[in-house]
Amino acid sequence: MIDLEIINDCRKGDLTRFPEMVDLLSPFAFSVALRMMGDEAEANDIVQEAMISVWKKIKGLKNPDGFKSWFYRIVFNKCLDGLRIKKRHPETVADDKTWELLTNRLFEDTDSVLDNQEMCSVIKNITNKLSPKQKAVFILSDIEDMPHNEIVEITGMSKVSVKSNLYYARRRISELIKNHI
Repeated sequence: MIDLEIINDCRKGDLTRFPEMVDLLSPFAFSVALRMMGDEAEANDIVQEAMISVWKKIKGLKNPDGFKSWFYRIVFNKCLDGLRIKKRHPETVADDKTWELLTNRLFEDTDSVLDNQEMCSVIKNITNKLSPKQKAVFILSDIEDMPHNEIVEITGMSKVSVKSNLYYARRRISELIKNHI
């Protein structure tokens, strides 16, 4: 993911190495934020906030070998904060066009790919009925294809809690799709 030398230089306050760190970390952060938030502008904001947090807190990082989990957790927490704010100001529910797009995608040839905006819309609409933790675990596991032990490190949840949240997220999404079809 990122070279330990860059991490150590940034821990020492070397501002010249930080843009390199940002370039290496941003794609992952954006991918997770985009899928969790369902909006490119919000995902970009999450990435910016995460990078600011990294710069402010990197000097306090005790173990550079744990950087990956530490960084993922920052992104995860920024996304959860964003979802909590969105929950206070709910958006509209999925419309027929979005569900049609989802069902068509499920039965399409896997070689075809939806663009970012369509994929965000689909993920947003199928996961908007989930709790923030269920949504995060579902996205990290099933969309980002992360192993459970990494999700445990990122979220701070127990392995049982990760599995439970994933189970209920998959079950709820399955119910929503069945009800729509």
